[in-house]
Amino acid sequence: MLGDDEDVFDSVTWESPSAPYDVDNTVQPSGPGFKQSTAGTDDAQGPHDPKWEGYLITTVKDPVKELAETKDAYVSYLVLAKTNLPIFSTPNPSARRRFQDFVFLRDHLVKDFPACVVPALPDKHRLEYLTGDRFSPEFMERRRLDLHRFLERISRHPTLQRSTLVRAFFESTEWHVHMHQHLAHPPGPEPTPGIIDNISDTLLNAFARVRKPDERFLDMREGVDKFEDGLVLCERLWNRVRGRTNDGNPESGEDLTADYHDLAVAVQGLGFLESGITDPLNHFSNTLLEFSALMRHKTQTTTDPFLVHLHSLLTYSHANRAVLKLRDQKQLDFEELSDYLSGVTIERDRLSAIISGHAGSTGLGLSAYLKDKVDAIRGADDDRSRVEKMRKLDIKIKELQDAVTTAHETSDAFSDETLREQTVFQYTKEAEMKEMLGNLADGEIEFYQSAMEEWERIIPIIQRIRVDV
Repeated sequence: MLGDDEDVFDSVTWESPSAPYDVDNTVQPSGPGFKQSTAGTDDAQGPHDPKWEGYLITTVKDPVKELAETKDAYVSYLVLAKTNLPIFSTPNPSARRRFQDFVFLRDHLVKDFPACVVPALPDKHRLEYLTGDRFSPEFMERRRLDLHRFLERISRHPTLQRSTLVRAFFESTEWHVHMHQHLAHPPGPEPTPGIIDNISDTLLNAFARVRKPDERFLDMREGVDKFEDGLVLCERLWNRVRGRTNDGNPESGEDLTADYHDLAVAVQGLGFLESGITDPLNHFSNTLLEFSALMRHKTQTTTDPFLVHLHSLLTYSHANRAVLKLRDQKQLDFEELSDYLSGVTIERDRLSAIISGHAGSTGLGLSAYLKDKVDAIRGADDDRSRVEKMRKLDIKIKELQDAVTTAHETSDAFSDETLREQTVFQYTKEAEMKEMLGNLADGEIEFYQSAMEEWERIIPIIQRIRVDV
């Protein structure tokens, strides 16, 4: 929250990167929400270590139903921030945004920063949209928490937090105008069709594999797999625990809260039969009812938020996996283009050898032999047609050489950025795991302390019961 004075990342030196903003590098960022390390220096940081320019602490609160009683009704949320980033015009920006504004922000961050792990938004296609219950306080509060977590992840990212779109999202009083301007004038040039777009899809298909995988990214992918497997297993177990504690269906036989409630009713009925111990049994019945209520309260305030956060962290990991997959695709583009260039070069050398009378020196293969026979049948095996074909191949080779160089530079740059993204993801994951498990532990401690107080109060009353035999 905005008032917290700790817990974003530990042992991180906040530095001004060579980013698309003019900042004074002599300014040392300071403020709540960050613990700055004084041990590290510029020389101590690796080339793939992320660098932060400052802090951005965000929160989403106060969901309000706008245009009530109309078909255009929607929910708006108050987004607040506290920052020392120089790109913001005020240290405490705020604005009201609807869910579609969050969707626009997320979609264009993905488009503008393809190498960044942009967190996913909560799914819009929920049952509440079909039943008409999307304006219920419970649903709006769940949605608020999901949106708060989305902005929190963006604010922890050293690149996304400095995006001009993020700044406008918090500051702009004419957000719709800014959205139209962003659509009309995107921050990066629109990609133009190149040689890679003209290559047959059989070269760049979904079943192709990277032939020279980088061990660093193989280890990352293995780590992501293990992390997601752990989250899925944890989510499955806690869903089972939740179902057996409070599944909302007393007839299932697995609802402990309902069982304790039924036991309380039975003890109360027993008290009416045993007139000598009616009062102690009523106290015991009330304790059972209170314990049942405590279990239900723990489910609503601790278990359910834990499961929601667990699922959200899983979707965030999926976004990280998508970046790793995109990096592999960049390397695959380079490898396939290199192979295509090699094939075209071999074909050009073969034609040159045939024209010069040294066809046997090129290692003629079966496919080339059949191609020559087909050309002979079509009457296209004369030197003039071969020279024209060589001229076209020379042009294609030049284009392919440029494309291979570009693909190699893109692959290397994407790999470097992916390494930084993994570090940022690890920071964010650790911070969220600490918060999530801390909230779970606090909820469990509160539940057992309250339960102990209730049972300690009833034990002396039970011990005073005397039954004549």
